Amino acid sequence: MSLEYVKHDKLFLKSHPILNERWLQGIIADDPAILGLGDLALKDVERSTVYGRLDLLLKDDETDTRYVVEIQLGKVDESHIIRTIEYWDEERNRYPQYDHIAVIIAEDITSRFLNVISLFNKAIPIIAIQLNALQIDGKVVLNFAKVMDLAQRPDDEVEEKAEPTDREFWLKKSSREVLETMDKCITLLQTDNPVYRENYNKRYVGIKDDYKSNNKVIFYPKKKHLRIGSKHTNREFWLDQLEEAGITVFREKKSKRVHFRINQEELENNRDLMLSLFKDAYSYETEVE
Repeated sequence: MSLEYVKHDKLFLKSHPILNERWLQGIIADDPAILGLGDLALKDVERSTVYGRLDLLLKDDETDTRYVVEIQLGKVDESHIIRTIEYWDEERNRYPQYDHIAVIIAEDITSRFLNVISLFNKAIPIIAIQLNALQIDGKVVLNFAKVMDLAQRPDDEVEEKAEPTDREFWLKKSSREVLETMDKCITLLQTDNPVYRENYNKRYVGIKDDYKSNNKVIFYPKKKHLRIGSKHTNREFWLDQLEEAGITVFREKKSKRVHFRINQEELENNRDLMLSLFKDAYSYETEVE
């Protein structure tokens, strides 16, 4: 079927008498998926913070991730970039059990400020989205284009200087049941590597022996499930195997790891699969992290 070309007019919401920031905020709140960041749900609107009112707080329950969203009509400026980071910092400190991502949306993100955001992105998980509003036959179309994505995060490359902590830290951040699931995974991992044991860090739980760390497999305990990242030469094969077993996987394009989440029941039902996955990870020849 051929598609018909329809002429459109560019709208600038900054100067529009009706379609203002509050209107745009409501559109996104009603359908957060419109941003193209995944199957998100609304957590809060105009959330009070010490820095002012956060436009939108969105959440992804699958990954325990929250998106701190600041909206600016017109050109992005310094104050909105700083405000976005301040909101992000406050939310992550108040709720450390969740991962937080800063999101700034503007109608015009100039190359200058895009460069500034990219500098922040090396240390802060921040996404920049440019809004394009179009008028077609008396209707409005909103297009959200991601112009700055997340930089590769420590989930993919484990930090060289990880901050050590203990099990009590993770009991507060996660839950006893999830840590028990992790313990069972480590017991499976020890089948061929009896000297390996957990190594508690503030961003993840790694693996070590008597002398050094060996993070071919790392754990991210969440409140309701355990997220695992393991390294393999045949990454797509393991993602497919886990998915066929009914286990939720995360196919991040930039990741070098097989990322998936699992609970105790899924672990018990797939012990052989998990044992094979751990064996394969530790047969993967790579530089020890």
